[in-house]
Amino acid sequence: MIVRLAEERDFPGFLGLAAQVEHWFGPMVEDAGFHDAVREHIRRSTALVAVSPEPDPLGGPRDGLLGGLLFGAEAPVYHVHWLVVSRQARASGVGRELMRDATRRWVRGPADIEVVTFGADHPGASASGARVFYERLGFTPAETVAPGPEGGPRQLFRRAVG
Repeated sequence: MIVRLAEERDFPGFLGLAAQVEHWFGPMVEDAGFHDAVREHIRRSTALVAVSPEPDPLGGPRDGLLGGLLFGAEAPVYHVHWLVVSRQARASGVGRELMRDATRRWVRGPADIEVVTFGADHPGASASGARVFYERLGFTPAETVAPGPEGGPRQLFRRAVG
């Protein structure tokens, strides 16, 4: 897997990833605000993608990204705005590599990294593995925040960086 800065050509791949998780996060694929956020992160070079190093055997474009991340790279509190790993690549280290690259690339301590994810009683909390994923990366659950666009509970997770 290769993790690199996202480029405009990756925009359709972000929409493909969003389509896989709309049932947890609410509508994104057709949402102009989501489109603007992705394009703004790409323009500011604060978006990462994970791609397969293997070329398409037919020589065509890749059919999608393994994962994508939108990051708020402003000290002293950095924010994971959006992190999604494709259905076929989950539990293979893609999310961990995206976070490792973002931390190496942008985070200067002492600082905190924050992410809003599912509340403990959200149906996606277990199914997506998001809460366990962030805990394994050293994040700890913090305060409850406003519900997501689909109405489900959300919670802030925080990790201190020395």
